[in-house]
Amino acid sequence: MTFAAILSASRAGGDSAGSLRASLHFAGQTLVEYQARQAVRAGADRVMILVSVITPALSQAVDRLSADGIAVALVRDMVSMVRDAPRDADTLLVADGAIIGQGYFEAMAAQQGDALLVADDSRASAPFERIDAGQRWAGLVRVSPDLLFNTLDMIGDWDLALTLVRGAVQAGARRITVPQDDLMEGRVALVETQEQADLAAQAVLSGGPRLRRVRGAAEQYLLGPAARLISPALMRMQVPALQVRIAAMALGAIALVPIELLWTGTGFCLLLLSLLLAETADRLDEMALRPLPMGWMAFIAPAFALGGIALAGGGTTAAYLALMLAIIQMADRWQKTGPLRPWMIFTPASALIPLLLASLAGALGPMFDLTTLCAIGSLGTMILLRRN
Repeated sequence: MTFAAILSASRAGGDSAGSLRASLHFAGQTLVEYQARQAVRAGADRVMILVSVITPALSQAVDRLSADGIAVALVRDMVSMVRDAPRDADTLLVADGAIIGQGYFEAMAAQQGDALLVADDSRASAPFERIDAGQRWAGLVRVSPDLLFNTLDMIGDWDLALTLVRGAVQAGARRITVPQDDLMEGRVALVETQEQADLAAQAVLSGGPRLRRVRGAAEQYLLGPAARLISPALMRMQVPALQVRIAAMALGAIALVPIELLWTGTGFCLLLLSLLLAETADRLDEMALRPLPMGWMAFIAPAFALGGIALAGGGTTAAYLALMLAIIQMADRWQKTGPLRPWMIFTPASALIPLLLASLAGALGPMFDLTTLCAIGSLGTMILLRRN
């Protein structure tokens, strides 16, 4: 069952006058944008951002979310909230400045009716709002339509989030308790400054969300693990995924020059580095909960790799190999490989590794024949297993 999400985005941050907690940088975007993507990942079908003033940062966040197909709206008053809030579905409210692991969003999404994310009272939970003698609200509350609209009818000048939380407590809402370890390590936190947000990002994004998708052999066993080591550092330096993807394209184009000059090993190394950067850009998008590109931009770096392979071979065998690898690459990207295991998916990166080793050993010709057979086997297995 779907639900709506309300994100609080009106409290001032602690960095400078006029700054908002919701506009703090987190995972390559504003914090409120990341919260919206978390809610949608958990199942929310619409997002309302409750604001006191519309800033350029909030407007740009809404534009980016809308561009990704997320139904989002800025709400400035209770009249608009009454108009936009669903009357036939629950609503998940997220506290202003709350950084909460995706697992807790999923847990709240699995609930029905009123539910609270809470933490036992301790020094680690002190930034959160107290709800009784022993526990504090940990930043998420799911409320039924009745509780939401009864609150909106009598809200007046009160704080909507805190009033809903108190209403949920009085209604006997189910409680999900956050372990103290998650509070101590920053996987659940309430932040006011960019420094606090950066510290919480290290905890929340270090493991990071991973899409459960089958990958090609080289991506699964080599490029993917390397990208998971690189991407957290790039994320902390606020390097956008798009810049990394553009760097991958540029490096792939540069790699064709040494191949044309018969420095094949150097060119293959640069092509592998280009594909590693493309994989890292994918990982940055995953960490930011953005959808992976599936259009032409996703295939430019692999296209340069295929061009390098065809150029290095200089014959029909290399051209046929490049064409087969292109088909496998598209099937891998679009998740059309069926039940194949990663080692059975012979992508351009998977072909570049043995070709690089062969170029260093002076046996490039026979290796082209072998990699062509591997590509034929991968395509054949893909077709046969899909038919079964």
